[in-house]
Amino acid sequence: MLKILSFKKIILGVFILLSIGSGFLLPNLKFSFDFSQFFPTGDDDLLFYEEFIKDFSTDDNFLLVAVENEGGIFDKEFLENFDKFTLAAKALPHVTEANSLTNLSYPLKTSFGYTKLPVLHIDDETQYTADWEKIQEDNFFIGSFIDENAHSLVVFLETKDNLDYQQSVALLDATRTLLSEHNFSSNHLMGRTSFYEALVQMQKRELTVTSIVSLILVLIVLYIIYKRTAIVFITLISIFVALLIFLGTLSLLGKELSALAAFYPILMLIVGTSDVIHILDNFLEKIKVGVARQTAIVQSLKEVGLSTLLTSVTTAIGFLSLLFSKLVGIRDFGVNSAIGVLIAYITVVFFTSSLVLIFKNSTLLPKKSKSTFWQKHLLKMNAFTIAQPKSIVSVSIIFTVVCVYGLSLVNTNYTFKTSLPNNSKIAEDFAFFQNEYSGFRTIELAVQTKQGYKITDFAVAQEIEKVNQLLQETENVDNIRSVNSIFKALNKANHLNKTAYFVLPDTQDEFDIYKKDASRYARQQLDKFTDSSKTKARIIANVLDIGTDSLVKTYDKIDAFVATHIDTSIVNFRVTGKGMLMDKNASYIQASLFQGLLMGLLLVGIIMAFLFKNIKLVIISLIPNMVPLLFAGALLGFLNIPLDAPVSIVFAIVFGIAVDDTIHFLGKYKIAISKGLTKERALETTFLETGRALIITTLLLFFGFMTLLFSIHNPSLIIGLLISATLFTALLLDLLLLPVLIRKFM
Repeated sequence: MLKILSFKKIILGVFILLSIGSGFLLPNLKFSFDFSQFFPTGDDDLLFYEEFIKDFSTDDNFLLVAVENEGGIFDKEFLENFDKFTLAAKALPHVTEANSLTNLSYPLKTSFGYTKLPVLHIDDETQYTADWEKIQEDNFFIGSFIDENAHSLVVFLETKDNLDYQQSVALLDATRTLLSEHNFSSNHLMGRTSFYEALVQMQKRELTVTSIVSLILVLIVLYIIYKRTAIVFITLISIFVALLIFLGTLSLLGKELSALAAFYPILMLIVGTSDVIHILDNFLEKIKVGVARQTAIVQSLKEVGLSTLLTSVTTAIGFLSLLFSKLVGIRDFGVNSAIGVLIAYITVVFFTSSLVLIFKNSTLLPKKSKSTFWQKHLLKMNAFTIAQPKSIVSVSIIFTVVCVYGLSLVNTNYTFKTSLPNNSKIAEDFAFFQNEYSGFRTIELAVQTKQGYKITDFAVAQEIEKVNQLLQETENVDNIRSVNSIFKALNKANHLNKTAYFVLPDTQDEFDIYKKDASRYARQQLDKFTDSSKTKARIIANVLDIGTDSLVKTYDKIDAFVATHIDTSIVNFRVTGKGMLMDKNASYIQASLFQGLLMGLLLVGIIMAFLFKNIKLVIISLIPNMVPLLFAGALLGFLNIPLDAPVSIVFAIVFGIAVDDTIHFLGKYKIAISKGLTKERALETTFLETGRALIITTLLLFFGFMTLLFSIHNPSLIIGLLISATLFTALLLDLLLLPVLIRKFM
């Protein structure tokens, strides 16, 4: 190592070149808004959906544009303007169709054939009252095209499937321009494109803000502790170089940054700073007593470097435990974070160790002699563990039992709105559609016929209607659309447009007439709900954002109904769609989380066995690291925070980082024992030589994750609070419970 560090200028040059190269790669970083990365890969429902959707458009290829009018929508000037807006909206980029109440009509059968009755007689104000009464009587458009108080109207824009970010922004910009041209200032946009735009903007903001706040925090804490500008500079430049190389690596690998990207700067800062502090603390102690700088850094790397390597590996393993998740987005976050941890370690060992040799001792060491503050309080803490072992163990056991109880309270009732930026336009628009309309989310059912039956057969239509009725009676579900809507509309048209006839006809003969009429006059609408072979169909309904657990119960209710009330010998129904796949994550998150953590514990146990070569020490080391995991789960339970995909990463982060303190503590204890010290003397030495570094690094971790309080993303804010509280608990267990266990069992 001494020979390698003799080329310190070359090493520094290489890292500077890598940083510059990474800087040029940063503009190529991509931000992803692809909910499919949070779909459970390999799942039967996902495979079914991917196959089913080949015959249909996706269930999120739309943009809802709501426009409010203060005096109500039944104002001639407003309706004329809104009608012009609807017509102009058809020419918006990537829009295939635009519909609103101003261009929709009722079909009516006359002696001359079918004709159309406008839903709204825009030019005749005398009919506005009758129009509104008819809309209320039918109850077909309320909640989808008009709110129940008639204060707003919606234009339903159908778009091309799977628009990318640039296409989404182009559509939204054009829509806002058109709204402005028509003086519609009170408007609300909701759809895949608006989510795409808002979440990518949030990701960029989060990445920038967390980087800046974390840097400022580290600067302040380091200066307070070391009171040396050189130390602060060395640490910050090391972390900055590591972060640049990390982001450059992600760009080079073509990785896309998801909503979890805000954690990367914090992780690099706190993990890298932790590595720097452990090595620098040891290095400064050595040069203070006169050891030559190059010799001191080599000795520090030998004494602390191995422990730091192992802590980096265990932290990486914590993140790699996320590979057991069925969600691609979570797996990618785990891999990317593991890469970041190892890049931080390599940067500290080579770049930081070379950089520190350039500075003179006088610029690194404090001007005044070291305070006895740390020594005095660390010795008191050690004395407390000697005097109160039973109390420490008893409190730890009670604390663990309480945590287990809290863990049993964890729920997965995640709501979509929590993923939206706080106090943002998208959150306001989401709340508007949630409160005034039938919501933004959809439930989709796949319909598949059997034994040669067709979707347009009367027997199949009757079974479809049973499911339609179930959905209609289900709370929080509204705006049901299916192929039957066409047949029922034709039946109504043949009976003077009377609401009572918006049902399936009673006889096969009458139905066959409407089936022919549908093929002749409503083929385009028919094709939206059936495939070309007429053996597959879709039912789509809107559902309010009532929470994952509640929606899963709704899905189960539908499945149970199909099994008991539907003639499945001729047709089958299956809940599908992107919303259902997202909701299904809940059942996988818990299983994959525990599976991953158990595997992580096993791997860390193997590493510790290799390091300490003592099975008792391995078991002892794992106990203080299991309790913080239970505490994290208990906080979720007691605070009623749903366990969703983003929050699940808390456990990997806590596990990976919490083990670090244990390894440093036990590593120093082992070195002290190997020097012939007694158990008590070795523990005292361990407290004095590692206690300060452990407390400082934990404080940095604590406040580092607390910077997420500046986040406008609720899951990120929650994760920051959970991790900060849990890591503080892990420190207390390492400094209080771990020494007691060593005295008892070693």
